[in-house]
Amino acid sequence: MDHAELGGFLKSRRGRLRPADVGLPDGGRRRVPGLRRDEVARLADMSVDYYIELEQGRGQSPSQQILTALARALRLSADESTHLYHLAGHQAPLGAEPVQMQRALLELLDRFEDTPAMIITDLHEIRVQNQLCEVLIGSQSGGRGVEASFVYQWFANPVVRGLYPVEDHAYHSGLLVADLRAAAARRGRDALCAELIRRLREASEEFTGLWDVHDVSVRHEESKRIVHPALGVVEVSCNSIYTADVGQRLLWMVPAEAGVLERMRGLDAEQVWGGRSAARPGSSVTDAASVVR
Repeated sequence: MDHAELGGFLKSRRGRLRPADVGLPDGGRRRVPGLRRDEVARLADMSVDYYIELEQGRGQSPSQQILTALARALRLSADESTHLYHLAGHQAPLGAEPVQMQRALLELLDRFEDTPAMIITDLHEIRVQNQLCEVLIGSQSGGRGVEASFVYQWFANPVVRGLYPVEDHAYHSGLLVADLRAAAARRGRDALCAELIRRLREASEEFTGLWDVHDVSVRHEESKRIVHPALGVVEVSCNSIYTADVGQRLLWMVPAEAGVLERMRGLDAEQVWGGRSAARPGSSVTDAASVVR
């Protein structure tokens, strides 16, 4: 926690507001511009004395709940809210970044015309795929909630594992669980993540065993083999670009063997996969707008 910077930042944000900006009566002439300290404390539903301590660079580190209340009371932007969290020694809550950052991934995806690519969440919900990605792994996007998570499907639905060679299953299980543990730490007391973990524990002894090992990693560059109905076993290298809060990622896959991409361009995803998802039979068609939370 940077006490001096936090105090200076709070004071500066308070000084730029007027009572009318936050729905308070003007109350006549003021000695200094901006809101009074007691007004900010009242808006944030916190002790006036504690707020004064924070502005003066004293006091204990505020909780995430206090920081959220202060960000709301001071009408902070998304960037300012993230900065407030960092000054107080906390990570910004998931989704606090500007929504433009998430739209940027979608714009990048539009430029991956010659490479299979998709946007997924940190819980492995596939938000949107390009055409070549649907050809490579089938249509898997459009779902919401626990059962839309590829991690859940991997451990609860044996059909999903047909996407990878049997000898690679243990490798993928370990990667998925380690990546989920990193996501769970970032999300904190997130209801969806907690429900996903609870359901996975109920559904799979394999997951429970791996989860209890406490391995953690965030997936970046890796290689994998995909069992394709028309192309056989296709080896691809995978890379990811993450949003600032690591809540979503653009993942693209480059086949290692020359000529595979050219063969993929001549295939129709629905014909290749028989009108079903490789991971979730009967999943719905992608809504590209859903990439923005």
